[in-house]
Amino acid sequence: MSAAERAEWEAFKAEKAKKEAAEQRKQQRETYAQMVDDELEQAIPELLNLSGDIKAVKDTVFGNFAAIIDMKAELFGTKDGGQYSHTFTNSDSTLRLTLGVNTVDGYRDTVEDGIAMVRGYIESLATDDKSKALVSAVLRLLSRDGQGNLKASRVLQLRKMAEESRDDQFLEGVKIIEESYQPSITRRYIRAQRKNPKTGAWVNIPLGITDVDLLPENETTPEPDAEAEGTEAEAAE
Repeated sequence: MSAAERAEWEAFKAEKAKKEAAEQRKQQRETYAQMVDDELEQAIPELLNLSGDIKAVKDTVFGNFAAIIDMKAELFGTKDGGQYSHTFTNSDSTLRLTLGVNTVDGYRDTVEDGIAMVRGYIESLATDDKSKALVSAVLRLLSRDGQGNLKASRVLQLRKMAEESRDDQFLEGVKIIEESYQPSITRRYIRAQRKNPKTGAWVNIPLGITDVDLLPENETTPEPDAEAEGTEAEAAE
């Protein structure tokens, strides 16, 4: 075999190897895609069933506690209080359950009348630079959030100020704002806890798919802060 023929043969083998490698990679990609398809067909129905089971248990727990919540409202006079969460603890303080709903602040159109009354009273107090600065700070309580609503917590602050002022216009304006409050309920949530008999600390029972990796013996998990409580253990409606 001449040098030219050998070079031609080597080039042929290299090209053949290149095509075989490309074909192998193509087959691997097809195998990968098929594996993904097969596993998704297995996993998604199981997760759908899990989601349905969580929803069913959630409905059952809320249903079972409905009569208790009604009785609580009658006993403690909270029926018209707009309470959006309820915490229950057993007699020996070893089990605790919180049932609640997340809400988004909202108001009827009449809120504008209340705001105008409050603003009119507050602005009437601005008689000098010092009082103007104070009035400006108070008026910030009437500022809107990203959705254009007042924050309910700020209205509570206004209520305290109105009661301290004893001014009829201020009090009536705040009352109109409060009566206009019409929150939207978004999701129900459940938070379940048990007490560690060794440490006496409350331990969250993992109810979310992310949280279940916590081992049962991991009882030093810190409790979530108040801000996170509303989202703890939520399940899709």
